[in-house]
Amino acid sequence: QVQLVESGGGLVQAGGSLRLSCVVSGSIFSLNALGWYRQAPGKQRELVAAIGSSGKTIYVDSVKGRFTISRDNAKNTVYLQMNSLKPEDAAVYYCSTGRYSGVYYSAGYWGQGTQVTISS
Repeated sequence: QVQLVESGGGLVQAGGSLRLSCVVSGSIFSLNALGWYRQAPGKQRELVAAIGSSGKTIYVDSVKGRFTISRDNAKNTVYLQMNSLKPEDAAVYYCSTGRYSGVYYSAGYWGQGTQVTISS
C-alpha cells in the first residue's frame, strides 16, 4: 500500500520561506513521478510542481522562480522549497505520486495534506 506523509507546513510571514517534505512508502520511489498540489478554501486543487523520475520538473506559472521541487531517492522523500511566499500561496499542500509524460502530470496517490498559512 502506497503511503505519503507530508510535513513542514506552518505559519510564516509574507516574504518568508518554508520547506515541505513528503516521505513515500510502499512503492519503488525512484521510478515514481511526484507532485505537489495545493487547495485554498473555495478553490479547486491545483498542481503546483511535479518532478519526473529523471528529475525533469514543471511548475505552475504563479510559483516559477520562487518554488523548487526536488527529490532524494535515497530517503524516499520529495521536497518543495517555497521562497518569497505571498498571501495567495496559503493553502493545504498535498504530496502525490503519479504519472508524468514530460508535459503533463496526473496524480494517483495522495498524502493527507499540510497547512501553509501566510501572515501579511
